[in-house]
Amino acid sequence: MLKTQAKYHLGQVLRHRKHPFRGVVFDVDAMFSNTEEWYENIPEESRPSKDQPFYHLLAENDQSYYVAYVSEQNLVPDETGEPVDHPDLHDLFGDFENGRYPLTFQLN
Repeated sequence: MLKTQAKYHLGQVLRHRKHPFRGVVFDVDAMFSNTEEWYENIPEESRPSKDQPFYHLLAENDQSYYVAYVSEQNLVPDETGEPVDHPDLHDLFGDFENGRYPLTFQLN
């Protein structure tokens, strides 16, 4: 039985190792749980292993806001101390404090 443990947590601000975006974790899959088509669209030389946590992020870059699905190996903590401006943040989280966003809803 495969056992994975997420390195990052809900409300944490992360950035991508290679691409210029950052975002807030709002969900975590213990291992890859997207479509095979999505996975195959990643260039083979950059394709991450499926047997690691994958994070759903409310993401932003200089041009837009969006939802990103990123493998743990491609994420690092954001050290800027700056809040994220994604317009959907306040549907899930409270105000930015101490470098993270607190949840404002109950998990099951």
